Amino acid sequence: MNLFILSALIAFGAYVLKTRYQRQRIVLLGKQLGPFQIDKLMEDITQGYMRALGETHGARQEQILALLHASETKLCEQFKRFVAEFARLDAAHTRISRVPLGLPYADQWLPQTTFDFRKILQVHAQGIENATTTTQRSPKDRAFVLLAELLLMQHSCHWFCRSKSVASARMVLRHQTSYAQALDAVAPETRRTYLAAVRG
Repeated sequence: MNLFILSALIAFGAYVLKTRYQRQRIVLLGKQLGPFQIDKLMEDITQGYMRALGETHGARQEQILALLHASETKLCEQFKRFVAEFARLDAAHTRISRVPLGLPYADQWLPQTTFDFRKILQVHAQGIENATTTTQRSPKDRAFVLLAELLLMQHSCHWFCRSKSVASARMVLRHQTSYAQALDAVAPETRRTYLAAVRG
């Protein structure tokens, strides 16, 4: 068989496997998120933060941030419930591969390169709760930290559905923030426990 045709067939087969695998992940996560308003709350809070942090008048900035508190509390509560529901899934369906290029079914072929998405979600739930309830930061600093916590959590969800490289590229494209910047901006406790869970 012509080498070019063989290479094309292998590439096509790999693409089909990758697409099927990613679709399964997206459906699984979407089904778990379905009963909640997490995406909508994140969007409202993120837009509110951007508006508040763009304000030059301190009093107006604090007023906008105060108005977002109810949404922050609701997001925190819903995310904790989502994480509790997701924790009931079988570990065989919740592994994430550290292989950056998103090889299909790498979590099954190379289990030693994986970590448990359920543990990462628990880290994010704690980080979001801590950032939401803390009184040790100014409203502006608290908003920065909570925004970073949300971005890192979103990165983990995209990593679960696709790959780390795709998740990182999407973060830069949509939020002009790199993975390293988000990781650096979250609370130190989140960063410590997150890295411990990812590295295994």
